[in-house]
Amino acid sequence: MARTLSAKLIESHLREGTMTPGEEIALRIDQTLTQDATGTLVMQELEAIGLDRTQANVSVQYVDHNLLQADERNAEDHTFLRSACRRYGIWYSKPGNGVSHPTHMQRFGLPGASMVGSDSHTPAAGSLGMLAIGTGGLDVARAIAGHPVYLRMPEIWGIRLTGELPPWTSAKDVILELLRRHSVSGGVNRIIEYHGEGLAGLSAMDRHVIANMGAELGATTSVFPSDDAVAEFLRAQDRGDDFVPLAADEGAEYDVTDEVELSALEPLIARPSAPDNVVPVREAAGNPVQQVVIGSSANPGLRDFAIAAAMVRGRQTADGVSLDVNPTSRQIFADLTKMGATFDLISAGARIHQSGCMGCIGMGQAPATGHNSLRTFPRNFPGRSGTREDSVWLCSPETAAAAALTGEIIDPRDLADKLGMAYPKLALPERASVDTEMMEAPLPPDEAQREVLVKGPNITALPDFPPLPDRIEAPVLLTMGDDVSTDAISPAGAKALPFRSNVDKLADFTFTIIDPDYPSRARERVDSGGHIVVGGANYGQGSSREHAAITPRHLGLRAVLATSFARIHWQNLVNFGILPLEFAQPDDRERIDAGDVLAMDDLRATLPDSCDLTVRNVTKDETYTVRHRLSVRQVDDVLAGGVIPRLARGG
Repeated sequence: MARTLSAKLIESHLREGTMTPGEEIALRIDQTLTQDATGTLVMQELEAIGLDRTQANVSVQYVDHNLLQADERNAEDHTFLRSACRRYGIWYSKPGNGVSHPTHMQRFGLPGASMVGSDSHTPAAGSLGMLAIGTGGLDVARAIAGHPVYLRMPEIWGIRLTGELPPWTSAKDVILELLRRHSVSGGVNRIIEYHGEGLAGLSAMDRHVIANMGAELGATTSVFPSDDAVAEFLRAQDRGDDFVPLAADEGAEYDVTDEVELSALEPLIARPSAPDNVVPVREAAGNPVQQVVIGSSANPGLRDFAIAAAMVRGRQTADGVSLDVNPTSRQIFADLTKMGATFDLISAGARIHQSGCMGCIGMGQAPATGHNSLRTFPRNFPGRSGTREDSVWLCSPETAAAAALTGEIIDPRDLADKLGMAYPKLALPERASVDTEMMEAPLPPDEAQREVLVKGPNITALPDFPPLPDRIEAPVLLTMGDDVSTDAISPAGAKALPFRSNVDKLADFTFTIIDPDYPSRARERVDSGGHIVVGGANYGQGSSREHAAITPRHLGLRAVLATSFARIHWQNLVNFGILPLEFAQPDDRERIDAGDVLAMDDLRATLPDSCDLTVRNVTKDETYTVRHRLSVRQVDDVLAGGVIPRLARGG
C-alpha cells in the first residue's frame, strides 16, 4: 500500500498505539528544542522529576525570546538555563546566536528525525523532512528524560503545490492563502503534507516559512519531502552527509486534500488582529503605515532579508516610517553583511536589532497606539506586540519593504509604476558563513554531575498542586468567545515575560488582556473551591507556553468548559491537572454567564468510566452535558493534580 511521508515518519517512531486518526499514539523522540521563554519551566521540571542526563539524541536550549535586559531578571534566567544545560547534557545557544527554528535547521536539522519543542513553531523543521511537533514544556521535559510523547493520531492533509510563484509573491503568500481558505482552526488534528511539482521552486527556507505558520492553521505539524532543495541547504551548511532522500510513495492517498496553484497567487496580507483575516494587498492599499518589521521565525531566510535590502537599495524609507530589521541568526546576519545588504538597509534608514524574536513576542518594538505596523511575523493576536490596542498586519518581505518605501500599504507589483522598480534578481551565496562559536556543547557526563543549578531570586519553585476533588462547585469568573489565544491567557511582552520563572508573580498577568481584575478575583477564591472559565471554539490557540495553564491553575482554576480546544493548550491543561471539558451541545455555552455557579459531582468515580459528565448550573437550575477526551493515562494525570504530582507520588 502506497504510504504518505507523514505515515512513514510516524511509523518509524511509533512506540504505542495504532495509526488510526483520533487514537492515542506514543512516539519516540530523537531531538528536543527549548527556548528561553518556555525553557526555564522545562529545566525546573527536569529538576522536579530527578533527571540525570538527557536521553534524547540531541537536546538544544536556545536563548532567543527574552533578549532585552531592562533589569536583572532575563539575565538571571539565562544564567540558570546555561547551568541547567551544563548539568543535563544539553546544547546551549547563547543570546544573539539566533532564533531557535532557523538556527536549529542550520546546525541540527536531520531528515527523518523526530523532534518536539516547547514552542508552537517547532513544526518549521518539517521543511527538512522532519517530524517536528510543538508541545508544552512538560511534554518536552519528559522527552528529554527518554519518555515517549503522546498525542492523538492526526489525519494526513495532502496539499498539492503546482506551478511557480510569480514575481512579487513569495512563500508567505502561500501560507496566507491557506489561512484565507481554512482559518486558524482548519488544520486542527491534522498533519499538513506538501507535495507536487510546485515544490521545485521552493528552497528549504521558503518551506520553513510555510511549515512555521502551519501552526497558525492549528496543525499538529507540517511535512515536506527531503529532496534536492534539502540536499542543497545541508551542503550550504557543510552538512551534506546528513542528507537522506525522503518522499511519499507514488499514488499515496491522503485523508484530506487541497491544491494551490502557485502561479495564481497574488500578494496577500492578514489584517488586524488574526492570522486568518487575509485579503489581497490591493484591497488594503492606501492604509498609512508607521512601522515595518522584517524578521522573526516566520520569514527567517537570507533571501527574505536580501529581497528587502534589494528593494530599498539607493532609496530612503518614507517620512514617519520606522523600518526595523531583526536578523534571525548570527550566520544569516554575517551573510547579509558580506553581500553588502546590511549597508543597503542601514543607508535606507533601517534600524538593525538583535538576532532574536524581539517584537514577535512583544519584547521591544511595540508599535504606537492607533498606527499600523506591518510585520513579517507569524501572529498578530491582540496585544501580542506589547501594545494593548495595536494594529498589526502580517505580510511578506516584499509587501513590507514596499510599505516602508511608500509610507502606506501598497501592492508591491505597483512599484513599477510608482518608483520605476523592477522585481529584484538576487544572487545568494552557495555556501553559508557557518558559525558555531556561540553554540556551547554539552559537558561530558562526569563533569556535568558536578554542575550546580544557578538560581537567582526570581526563579522560584514549581507550585505543588493538590489532587482533583471529587466535587467541584465554583463560580464562572470569565466567559469568552471563539479563538481565545494563549497570548490572551498569559500575555507575552516585556512586562510579563521576565517573570516566567516566578509563577506567583506571573499569575498577576493572567487573562488581564480580557479582564484586568481576573487575578485579584481569582486569588479571592483559591482557598474556597477555586473557579471555572468558559470559552468557545479553538480555545487556547497560538503559543505553546504552558504558563497559560500553570498560572490560572495557581490562581485556582479547576475546569475549562469550551466548544473545542487547540491541541497544545488542551494537553497543557491536562498536564497541570485542569479538567478540559467540551459542550455536547455547543449552544449551551451561551446559557452560562459570568458569576453563575457550576457544580460537578462524583468526578473521581465518573471520569475513569465515562466520557460524559453532567454540569449543573446552581444559579439558574439548569444542567448541561459535557464531554472529555482524556485517555486512561490522562485521567490519572488530572485526578492526581497533574503529571508532576502523579510522578512525585509514585504514579
